[in-house]
Order: sequence, then C-alpha cells, then structure tokens
Amino acid sequence: MTVMGGVAYGKMPKAPQTAPETASMNEQKKMKLSVVIPAYNEEDGIANIVERVLSVRAALKEKGIGELELIVVDDGSKDRTPEIVRSYPDVRLIQHAKNRNYGGALKTGFHHATGDLLAFLDADGTYPPEYFPRMCEEALKGADMVVGSRMSGEKNESPAVRQFGNFMFAQLVSLIGASRVTDVASGMRVFRRDVLARLYPLPDGLNFTPAMSTRAMHENIKLTEVPIPHSVRLGHSKLGVLRDGWRFLSAIVWTALTYNPARILGGIGMVGVLLALIVAGALTVMRANGVTVLGPLGVYGLHVAVVLAVAGVSLFTLGMTFNYLVSLFHQRTVRQSIFGRPVFSKPLDREFWWIGGVGILLGVVVSLISLGLSFNGWSIDRLWFWLLGSAMLIVIGVQLVISWFVMRTLEELSQRAGKTESDLQGSAIK
Repeated sequence: MTVMGGVAYGKMPKAPQTAPETASMNEQKKMKLSVVIPAYNEEDGIANIVERVLSVRAALKEKGIGELELIVVDDGSKDRTPEIVRSYPDVRLIQHAKNRNYGGALKTGFHHATGDLLAFLDADGTYPPEYFPRMCEEALKGADMVVGSRMSGEKNESPAVRQFGNFMFAQLVSLIGASRVTDVASGMRVFRRDVLARLYPLPDGLNFTPAMSTRAMHENIKLTEVPIPHSVRLGHSKLGVLRDGWRFLSAIVWTALTYNPARILGGIGMVGVLLALIVAGALTVMRANGVTVLGPLGVYGLHVAVVLAVAGVSLFTLGMTFNYLVSLFHQRTVRQSIFGRPVFSKPLDREFWWIGGVGILLGVVVSLISLGLSFNGWSIDRLWFWLLGSAMLIVIGVQLVISWFVMRTLEELSQRAGKTESDLQGSAIK
C-alpha cells in the first residue's frame, strides 16, 4: 500500500451497486478542516475555546469531515497564552515574535494550514465552535464561504453600540455589493481553501473580516450565512468602537472601489444630478412666472445646482471609466454593475456619444437664441438664466462625449487583452 499526501491508496474492495455515491461519501470523509485561532494576551479564555473546538471532532465526522487541525497563532502575547496552548498536544502553536494584529495572525495561520476547508474564530469565547459542523455542512453542499451571522442568531450579547455598527456595515455592504448580507464583520467563518487566492490581499487589522466579505461578494464567491449565538467575551476587548469603526468603513469602501467604482461614484453622481434637476425645475418655474431677480437664497440655490450637475455627471462618467480600467486589470470576471441588475437592453455608456452631442447642440442653440434676443433689445436680466443653462448643457455634453471616447478605447484594450464580451458587459452601466 502506498501513502500519498496522508491518504492511503491500495487494493479496494468490490464496489456495490451504489459505487458512485459511496465513493463520493468516502471522499468527503477524507476532507480536513483547519481551524485557525488568532490569540493575543488571551490567557483567560484560550483554554476554554481550544477544548470546545477539539470537542466537535465527532460531530464533524458525522457531517463528512474526517480530520480536524487546530492552529493557534500567538500574536506576540506577553501573558501565559502560549504556555497554556502548549499543554494541548493536539494543537499546533505558531508564534509571532512581534504583534502583527488580527488579520496578520490569521494569514499566518492560513499559510500553515493543510486542510481542504479553512476556518477561524476568536480566542475570547464569544463565538460557538459547536456550530462548525453545521457550517461545514453548508460548505460541503456547495457554499464557497460560510459566515456565522451574529445578527440573525437568537442571542447576541455584544454591546448595543457594536450591534448597531454591525447592522449599519451590513446595510452598506449589501448596498454596495447589490446582495443581501446580515453580518460582514463576523469573526467565525468556514471557507474552501481554493478561494483564498481570490480573497487576497486582505488587511492585517481587525478590518480583515469586512474587507473579506466585501471582496468575496465582488469575486462572485458563493457566500452563505448560518445564524449563531454570540456571547460576552472572556478577558479585555481590543476593539475600539470609533477607531476600528472608521477602519471598517474604509476597508469596505476601498475594497468596493477596487472592483466596482461605478456603484459608489456613479451612485453619488446620480444623487447630485437629481438634486440639481430639482433646483433647476424650481428655478425654471419661477422664471416662467416672471421672476428675474433672485434673492440670496435663490442665488445660492443656483450655485449649488450648477456644482451638483457638473460634479454629478463627472463622478458618474468617472466611475464608469474606472470600471473599464478595473475590468482591464483583473484577470477574471468580477461583479460590476451600477444598478445591481440589468436596466437597459443596451449598456447606457454606449449611448454617451449621442446623448452628449444632443446636450452640446441644445446648449449652442439656446446660446445663439439668447444672443439674437440680446441684439433685439432684451436685457441681461431676462437672458442670464438661459445663458447659464446653455453653458451647463455644453459642458456636460462635452464630458459625456469625451467619456465615451475613453471608454471605447479601454474596451478595445480589454479585447486585445483577451477579455470576452461577457467580461466587458460587467463594466458597463446596466
């Protein structure tokens, strides 16, 4: 009998009639789960969580996981954490000479892990390792990543301010990623080893988990959530609400921008254009009713409308241009869309050339009419509004035409780089 990679190969018994199903089950029995626990000064809770993880071996085997590997990464602790871990012969201890933070410790653990499935949870006892069998079951059913959701569980004992923050971050990621999630900062997950390369790079800090969720959604990784209870931690918390909350927000936004900038920039731009149209509509009604002189509030409103209109269109087109650049640099298809689902039968950015041309034409016509009226004795009090509108139409039209040229150039470069038509459709406004 020859042993390869820890799996024995030799003479096999005669297979029954249900051989394909039996072979599949045998393959699952050989699957290995590697659980990584990052630990920094966790002497109060590390023994408890280690014993709880080791206690789920039998339940894991019932779900098709034949072997459990537990790795504790001591992240430069100054207490008895490593000493306690060494007392468990079934646990691998990896030590950092200096503190590399939460995400850095997890990445070290993943590097040394040998399992087909990778998992992690905190050392403070807040997450229930007893739910690993249920989460592994979802992974064996086809999920690429399974997240233990504290927000949808029956019991969540974390402070109210953190629950509110987690709720808001989940709403933000759901909006940015156009896919519903309830807990993007969960520190308990199971995922397939082969998706790890698609999740990197990830930060070293506590913002590791929201960045991972955001990246997974844009990489089209199949993500499933399993409700779990969340308990009060053992020992002192290392999370700062304001400091780490800002890091969470930055990680989510910047990660999303590296995949689908149009979703964020385009969304902001559309809001700006909508507000500008509301102000412009109100001013047009006033002008049609004979109002030619604006007070301080009216002048300021006009100023805001002009800024929002020009900046909004600029952000909208800039986001779409960035989408083409992102698509060009990614070596695989990623999720890109401004609306989350198709809205137009043909991508809107393909129409920018004539939309911009119409805007320029209308602007020129309005300006020439205003010039002709001025020669006929009309005062500037009666023409300034139309001249301003003409200028805006021309500037916005030029912006759209230029963006169309840039995006068509990037599209051709993408085709030369081997991108398929379906890849390019992801970059377009749908």
